[in-house]
Amino acid sequence: MNSAARSILAGTAEGPILATSEPLSFWGGVDPATGTIIDVHHPLHGQTIAGTVLMMPSTRGSCTGSGVLLDLALNGLAPAALIFSQAEDVVTLGALIAEKMFGKPLPVLRLQPDDWARLSGQEKAAVTPQAITAPGLSLPLAPPEASLLELTGSDRAMLDGAHGDVTQLSMEIICAMAANQGANRLVDVVQAHIDGCIYASPANLIFAERMAEMGARVRVPTTMNAISVDRERWQAQGVPAAFGGPAARLADAYVRMGCQNTFTCSPYLLATAPVQGEMIAWAESNAVIYANTVLGARTAKHPDFLDLCIAITGRSPLSGVYLDEQRIAQRIIRIDVPEAVDDAFWPLIGYLAGKASPDRIPLLRGLDKAAPTSENLKAVCAAFGTTSAAPMLHVEGITPEAHLVLQEADQLRITRQDMATGWRLLNDGPDRVDLVAIGSPHASLEECRAFADALQDGRVAIPTIITAGRHIIAAAKGDGTLERLEASGVEIIPDLCWCSISEPVFPIAAKALMTNSGKYAHYGPGLSGRAVRFGSLANCAEAALSGFATRDLPLWLEA
Repeated sequence: MNSAARSILAGTAEGPILATSEPLSFWGGVDPATGTIIDVHHPLHGQTIAGTVLMMPSTRGSCTGSGVLLDLALNGLAPAALIFSQAEDVVTLGALIAEKMFGKPLPVLRLQPDDWARLSGQEKAAVTPQAITAPGLSLPLAPPEASLLELTGSDRAMLDGAHGDVTQLSMEIICAMAANQGANRLVDVVQAHIDGCIYASPANLIFAERMAEMGARVRVPTTMNAISVDRERWQAQGVPAAFGGPAARLADAYVRMGCQNTFTCSPYLLATAPVQGEMIAWAESNAVIYANTVLGARTAKHPDFLDLCIAITGRSPLSGVYLDEQRIAQRIIRIDVPEAVDDAFWPLIGYLAGKASPDRIPLLRGLDKAAPTSENLKAVCAAFGTTSAAPMLHVEGITPEAHLVLQEADQLRITRQDMATGWRLLNDGPDRVDLVAIGSPHASLEECRAFADALQDGRVAIPTIITAGRHIIAAAKGDGTLERLEASGVEIIPDLCWCSISEPVFPIAAKALMTNSGKYAHYGPGLSGRAVRFGSLANCAEAALSGFATRDLPLWLEA
C-alpha cells in the first residue's frame, strides 16, 4: 500500500471515535447481542462499539470475528466505520459479506500510523468515499486497491459463472480479499478446515443456509471445527430448542455442502493432518498457528466465511504466510526457562509471547532445553493466538522453520517476574471453584490419559468436563482411558469446545472454574460470565477432587 490513507471498503458514515492501541478479538471480545466489549482483559471492556468510528491497529484472536461483525451489521449494532493502521482480514471479511450478500455497507479504512494517531485523538469523525474529516483535520482517501490478480483460465471460468452462481460468488469474495491482501495470484489448496460452523450468532446460520440453498459444494477435503452443541445429545442435555435447533442446523448445513462432521477445533490431531510445505486453508486460530508453526504446513488465518469460499473453489489468495518471505521471525523473545516446569508453563509462555509480539512473528529462544512435547506446543499455540494477531511463531531448536529469522530482528525477554505477573493475571478468581474445564482446544488422547493419572482413581467433588473430538473419545474408549475418567465422575463431551459451550451443558450453578487452558483462561470470563483460575493438569485434578484452587505460585516460579 502507498502512503495515502485508503478505503478498503468504501462508504459513508459518521460517529464518535472509539480508539484503542490494543487489538481486539470480536469473537470472545464483543457481545454480538449488544455490541458491548466483554473481554475483561481489554482496556475498552464494558464500552459499546455500536455506531462508533472504531479505531484499532488490527484485530487478533479468533477467525469467528467475521461472523460476529456480520451479526452486528444485520442487527444495527455494528460500528459506523472501522479504521485500522495495519492489515486486517477477519472483520473486513465480515463487512464485505454484509455488503455483498445483505446490502449492509460498512466502511473499512486503513491509515498510516501517524495519521491513525492524529485521528484517534479526535472526538468524532465523518467518512465519505473521498475523505475522513474531524474538527480541524481532513485526510483524503485513496480508493480501494484495484485487483491485479493474474487469474488462470479455471479461475476466470469460476468468476464468470461457468460453475454456477455460488461458485461465482465465492470467487468474487476471494478476489476481493486477495486485493485487500495485495496478492497477485491465487494458489491451489489441498484441504480446508471450516470455523464458521460455530453458532456464534444467527449470522453464521443465515450465511451457511443461504450458501447451501444456492447449491454450494466443497471441492477439496474439508474438516469442520467444534460446533455449539453435542450434535447427537443436545436435546437430552436440556439445551433449549431456540439455541440447539439453529446450532444443529448450522452444523447440518455445512455437512450438506460436503464438509466432514469431524467437529473438532484440533484438526491437527486427525489422521488427515497436513505435512510440511502443503498449502491448506484452515480457519480457527489455534489450528492455524499449530499448522504453520509445528507442522510446517502453510495457511493464512482465514476468516469465517472465506474458509468456505476457498473450500468451494479450491483456491486461496497467495499472500501472507503462504509466501516464504512472510514466514520470517521479526522478533526474538528470549525465555528465562525455570527448572522443572510443569505443563502450565507452556500456555503461560504462549500467552506472554503473544502479548510481547502482538503484530509480528516471533522466534522463542530457550524453550528447547525444556524439551516441549506436541501437547506443550499445542498449548503454546492456542494461548499465543489469544494475544497476538500473528498466524505463527517459531521455537528455536524445535519447530521446522525456526531458522527463518530476520537478521535485524529486535529482541525482547520474558523473565520469571513476567511469568509471575502473567500467572496472577490469569488467576484473578476465587479459591473456591465449582467446575473444572479441560479441552480448549480439544484434548488429545495423551492429555486425557494424563488427567486420569492425576486423579489417581479419586472421585471428583465438583463437575469436571473434558471436551474432545469424536476420534479422540473413541481412542480413549479403546484403551480404557474413558472408563477410568468416567469412573472418577468426569464427563467427556464431543463436538463442543469450551469456547462454544453454553448452559445448561455449562453447569448453571458454577460461579468459578479452573482450567489448564491459557486460551480459555483469557476468553472464559467474557464468554461464561464466571471467574476463572488457571493451572496445570495436576492443579486441575486437585481442584476437581477438593473444590479448591491453590493460591500459591507453582514451585517452578517460587524457586
